[in-house]
Amino acid sequence: MKRSRYKIGLVVVTSLAPVFAYAQTALAQTILDTDALPQVIVSAQKRVQSGQDVAIPLTVLSGADLEKDGAASVRDLEYLTPSLQVVPQFGGGQPVFRLRGVGFDDYASNNSPTVTLYVDQTAYPFPIMTNGLLFDVDRAEVLRGPQGTLYGVNTTGGAVNILTNRPTRQLEAGASFQYGSLGEADLSGYVSGPITDSLRVRLSAATEQGGAWQTNRTTGQSLGDADVKAIRAQIDWDVTERLNLLLNIHDVADQSDNLGTYLIRPFATEGGAGPVIPADSSHSATSWGLSPGFAQLTGLSTNAKPSRDNNSLGFDATLTYDLDFAKLTSISSYETFNRREYDDWDASASPESDEFFDSTVRVFSQELRIGQSGQGPVDWVAGAYYSNEKLHEQFLSDFTNVFGFIADTAYGQTAISESGFGQAEYHLTEQLSLVAGLRYEHENRTLDHFTTSIVGAGPLTGPADRAASFGEFSGKAGINYKLDEHTLLYADISRGVKSGGFTAYNSESLAQLSAFKPEVLLAYEVGAKADLLGGRLRLNPSAYYYDYSNQQVQSVIIDPVFGAIGAIVNAPKSKIYGGEIEAVAKPLPSLSITQEIGYSKGQFDQFSDVNVAA
Repeated sequence: MKRSRYKIGLVVVTSLAPVFAYAQTALAQTILDTDALPQVIVSAQKRVQSGQDVAIPLTVLSGADLEKDGAASVRDLEYLTPSLQVVPQFGGGQPVFRLRGVGFDDYASNNSPTVTLYVDQTAYPFPIMTNGLLFDVDRAEVLRGPQGTLYGVNTTGGAVNILTNRPTRQLEAGASFQYGSLGEADLSGYVSGPITDSLRVRLSAATEQGGAWQTNRTTGQSLGDADVKAIRAQIDWDVTERLNLLLNIHDVADQSDNLGTYLIRPFATEGGAGPVIPADSSHSATSWGLSPGFAQLTGLSTNAKPSRDNNSLGFDATLTYDLDFAKLTSISSYETFNRREYDDWDASASPESDEFFDSTVRVFSQELRIGQSGQGPVDWVAGAYYSNEKLHEQFLSDFTNVFGFIADTAYGQTAISESGFGQAEYHLTEQLSLVAGLRYEHENRTLDHFTTSIVGAGPLTGPADRAASFGEFSGKAGINYKLDEHTLLYADISRGVKSGGFTAYNSESLAQLSAFKPEVLLAYEVGAKADLLGGRLRLNPSAYYYDYSNQQVQSVIIDPVFGAIGAIVNAPKSKIYGGEIEAVAKPLPSLSITQEIGYSKGQFDQFSDVNVAA
């Protein structure tokens, strides 16, 4: 939860070439020449299109929109996109992405999300990797519904594509500064231009500071300050007339406060034997505190705030080759992420449930794709994807005042995925087209040397190894109809799959480590995209029905010795249905009004859950 706040800002962009007068003229023409809403160009279907011509429920936010609305991180997209929620898990640095209610709650780091984030076409397969800053961005595209026939990673909920600005052919520089009501300050800048006729570079950097909005109910200390620094370097090289190479190196350091939880009801500490803390009357109230033993094990001070010290460093190379009849694209990436994070989940100074995560992520991926558009009756794309994900995680849980011990859980995980995918759109007439897509993915996932120990007393479970393999088809079939030049109608059926995995929580029983199955979502969608009143009113309604099989749910299993144990399980049958309307009006040349509405409702049709309270 975030407190309402405002920002004021200053944006300065200047061309260092002698074209300032031209820029002024172009700006005046943009404001005065048209009353119609602009057509936003997107690449959601791996080809260049207007967003209004893409038969997908899609929200597109330009870099200018993001800057104007103060969106400093991916988390802020939820305020600008219908049916999107981005919630930090238990107030920590790991976000949970939900689109139309399709999400996945998991406080460990090892399982894949239902909504995948891509930055410059590179997938970030672990949610903990997605807390970087949004800066020097060309646009953000949020696709709702299963994605897999056009993308390297298969998802049930959707995809978020972040496309950054590429190096320019003229020398440019720009800077932006925003200051918020809670002391938050955002600063970003870039410089871009040519080195030679065929070689261009772009350097950009950003930082986010301050913004604390929570208060320790006992000491009055503030909590929630951001401290994020990011830098990106890009090299754009025309190797030949047909071959282009784009290199991208990026680094993010995040030493921000985490968020604290607050008490919605009175809390009896020490398992009910200690003092009772009244329920909080304000959502900004919280508290925290470390026991001396936990502080010594984690290397934190006893008065440390909930916070994180995370660093990500990545490199990707995109090669594109023009074959005349099609374009061949190769995307190679290597991403690293190191996480050190302290969370207080009991909202008190008493050590009832404090967590410390020490995680290391290494991801290599390779995508090879070929596609053709605009040269015949069929637009098509086909590709292959490979990824190798490695994670090592240790987390300490301080249960001193409720169970009398500190738990230490450690494990490694490797996931190797191979897939082939493709999609084609056949234009039967100028108005009517048919869409078909197919994907097959095979994944091997292993959990290595999983151990839960009691600090000072030795192993409770393990070491144990587990392995699972998954092979699943997914696909899409649809029909699109251009009612007129400005109105598109569409209907489709798609099948999305989310990988299975392992529960990696503190474990008293090896039964908890059994793999859960992949979840499958069969989605039925209808929608329209219409520009009305001479392009001054845009209406994009859509409706959907999701039929779930084996939905992955955070729940418990019953062990004959230890009783209820936290675990991720599969709910056999469930469903979600709802709809959205995106509306944009431009009553005056310099005034735009945007309204977005989303509604979803879900229910379990078959699911035998456990009432732990009983």
